[in-house]
Amino acid sequence: MALSRPGAIGASAAALAASLLLLLIVLINPAGAAEPTGHGFVGVASCAGSTCHGRSEANGKIVRQDELMIWQNPASVAGSHSRAWRVLAEPRAKAIASRLGIGEAASAPMCLGCHASAAAARSQPSDGVGCESCHGAASGWLASHYAVGGTHAANVSRGMVPLDDPRVRAERCLDCHFGSAEDGRFVDHRIMAAGHPRISFELDLFSTLQQHHNEDGDYVQRKGRSNGVTTWAVGQAAALERSLALFATPGRGTEGLFPEFYFFDCHSCHRRISDDPRFEPSAEGNPGRPIPSGTPPYNDENMIMLAAAARVAAPQVAPRFERDSRAFHSALTKDRATAVAAAARLRESAHAVAADLSRGVSRAQLFDIVDTIAGNAVAPRFTDYAGSVQAVMAVDTLLSALVASGEVGAGQAGSIRGDINLAYRAVRDPNSYSPREFRASLGRAAAAIRKLK
Repeated sequence: MALSRPGAIGASAAALAASLLLLLIVLINPAGAAEPTGHGFVGVASCAGSTCHGRSEANGKIVRQDELMIWQNPASVAGSHSRAWRVLAEPRAKAIASRLGIGEAASAPMCLGCHASAAAARSQPSDGVGCESCHGAASGWLASHYAVGGTHAANVSRGMVPLDDPRVRAERCLDCHFGSAEDGRFVDHRIMAAGHPRISFELDLFSTLQQHHNEDGDYVQRKGRSNGVTTWAVGQAAALERSLALFATPGRGTEGLFPEFYFFDCHSCHRRISDDPRFEPSAEGNPGRPIPSGTPPYNDENMIMLAAAARVAAPQVAPRFERDSRAFHSALTKDRATAVAAAARLRESAHAVAADLSRGVSRAQLFDIVDTIAGNAVAPRFTDYAGSVQAVMAVDTLLSALVASGEVGAGQAGSIRGDINLAYRAVRDPNSYSPREFRASLGRAAAAIRKLK
């Protein structure tokens, strides 16, 4: 299976997303947990029959039927979930566990909550992130799933997770890739300080790289046609809402007398410093954050993307969202109670933006969103590495949506791949990140896309 969007995602996008997936892939349910519905886990082996998803060739009449082979591919980004537990035996994981003092990573609850399938029924830790981690515990819906004449709606009614719904998929993925309030499923600053990679996620790009199915006519008939722009926008909103909800959760938003630095922009503090009087700090002022210089800023990568989309496709709620975003940044300079209240208001605004965007985005609006991300109103906010990574993934995603809809030919998209790759190159290494270089690269990529309009 090709791990690229037709005519759009190239090596730079895949490399960036692959590195995030390989380092951040985690499980939905902590070890031993049960689904909210009470259904039980039956294990990966229950899906592996040759008449189900265990074929060696994608020659099934309705679905590919080689999904297990893709999931297990040792050399593919799409095989990352199956490798989630095995990475705990690698040197980096061992070093992290040693620094945290938690014993062996491969058996530590702090790690198994994310890197192993639920310890129920026939599931094994070595399964990594198995089928049911995403699709839901299967004891209730397995029979209807393979029954002749069975329907997706019937499976969902029995407990299957409807991942065709962008909002549901976002919430499911964010349980892993952003964290949840449950123990064993939150990569806090202490864990990152021990060596765990920074948490980052973009729903549409990651969904594409993890896709185990073909969106053919049968799929569209059963589940409807997906929309990459909607998936991207809903993912941005859901990520922001999850971040703000966790920030407001008692015991998650603080660490002793300090805030939980997981929620703040890593590179705003982790910058080069020097006592040399000729030294020039690399930090830049950010017009989207009304905070004093030197104040650690909240990680606003998803805020920036959602603001850009709202300006174009949700103009009625965009002013409210931007007002609440600025108010939240400002509230963080006061006290926790004020910040938590501001976070609640911003969550409501983000939800309202997502509701508007879920109604659909026109071709003209899609082009305008790309222009807005790279334009004068939003681009000055790309002063930090995290937001810049989201921006280049967004431009790539939106271009891919134009290709998928037939609005832009694969050849046309390929002709500007070099411009997008330059933007990816600008965020390849956080230690060498230059805001000015990145903004220039992103601007060139957006200008190239604009010519296709």
